[in-house]
Amino acid sequence: MRSLLLQMLAVTSINLRSLPQRRWLSLSTVVAIALVVIVLLAFLAMANGFQRTIAGSGADDIAIVMRAGSQAEINSTVMRDQSRLIEDGPGIARGADGKPLVSPELYLVVDGLKRTTHTKANLPLRGISEQGGALRKGITITAGRMFNRGANEIVVGKGLVREFEGFEVGSTVAFGTTRWTVVGIFEAAGSVFESEIWADLPVLQSLFNRNNVFQTVRVRLTSPAALSELKAYSDNDPRLKLDVKSEATYFAEQASRTSDLIQKLGWPLAIAMAFGALAGALNTMYSSVAARATEIATLRAIGFGGFAAFVGTLAESLSLAAIGGLIGAAATYLIFDGVSASTLGSNFTQVVFDFKLTPALMVQGVVLALIVGLIGGLFPALRAARMPIVAGLYG
Repeated sequence: MRSLLLQMLAVTSINLRSLPQRRWLSLSTVVAIALVVIVLLAFLAMANGFQRTIAGSGADDIAIVMRAGSQAEINSTVMRDQSRLIEDGPGIARGADGKPLVSPELYLVVDGLKRTTHTKANLPLRGISEQGGALRKGITITAGRMFNRGANEIVVGKGLVREFEGFEVGSTVAFGTTRWTVVGIFEAAGSVFESEIWADLPVLQSLFNRNNVFQTVRVRLTSPAALSELKAYSDNDPRLKLDVKSEATYFAEQASRTSDLIQKLGWPLAIAMAFGALAGALNTMYSSVAARATEIATLRAIGFGGFAAFVGTLAESLSLAAIGGLIGAAATYLIFDGVSASTLGSNFTQVVFDFKLTPALMVQGVVLALIVGLIGGLFPALRAARMPIVAGLYG
């Protein structure tokens, strides 16, 4: 056993030291595998960043009330009478003035212009009541001020300002036939709300002719456990029959749909590219075995076993794959981690988020690279192990 181990170490060392003699073939394999890893990790970082932005927006003690069966706010309709009934529901927290902490909201889609491509994109315009800001965590006005009630004024999330033109404080924007003044920019702890435009609810209802209609009603609960009480209240009242779920649950569902789609695009593309890298790895390793035929035969002639040649060749392939995987992971981190982007969310509006590459995702990329190296080195390694001594010495 000790002798076999020493043989494997010796052959592996010889193979790795001979890599400079095949530098261009080896380099092409490393580059191909690195590109595969970059593509995969870019998609995974995108999905992870999007999911963190959306899923991190929800709270367990905030309930969202929507029309039954609605998958997103834009598909929902809640009437004014239903909103008033919700205010009288159980488990709803009340403010210092004794009023229920409830915010009926209107959710509309307007046009924006991307800074990078100068193309139009859908942006969310949300009408919020007086309680709207208080029902969201981490809302801070970082420039300007909050809009005045009854005025054609808007405040804009900092993420949206970063990705879209024309929303600086003091700017005037047109939505339909109405002009609005940007009076403030707000932060929302990196949540999805930083991708939104907020306006006064009654003004928005009047200008868009939605006087008796909302999309959702947000409610602060006395505790997360009170959600079941409010849900039962809605289910048992024939005038309501609305869906009631926690904000955390709602946003987790929204995040999973889009992030799953991104991953379903990334993995097949990376696997398709992996087949190309695999072909390169096979070519490199077969060439390596052919170039070292005499060397392998000589080692066999002096007593080295075929298994040592197999392990040495496979180790060479895995080493090239590992180098490519690590380079790909490092390049993805340097190029993409923290990069700001926007994509369509479930409400058919743009959500601004940052790419987020984690160590766990990087491990996935390196594992894919090693799989390519393992398959790419397996058959050449078998060839090296089975090579006849005479053919190697006199071929």
